[in-house]
Amino acid sequence: MAGSKGNWIKGAIKKPGAFSSQAEKAGMSTEEFAKTVTDNPDKYSDKTVKRAQLAKTLAGFRKKKKGS
Repeated sequence: MAGSKGNWIKGAIKKPGAFSSQAEKAGMSTEEFAKTVTDNPDKYSDKTVKRAQLAKTLAGFRKKKKGS
């Protein structure tokens, strides 16, 4: 993990873009692919499952748009 509180995300992401490229190859959005992977973890590698869990965590940090 990185040194300060704000940099844990930087330390958690080893290969930026890897999960989104997997989602694109599967023909899904990152959010859809993360849900699919976490719903069926035995069909995917441990690394992919961990990436899906991280994607779901990071999606929770995203600010909601006004009116949505």
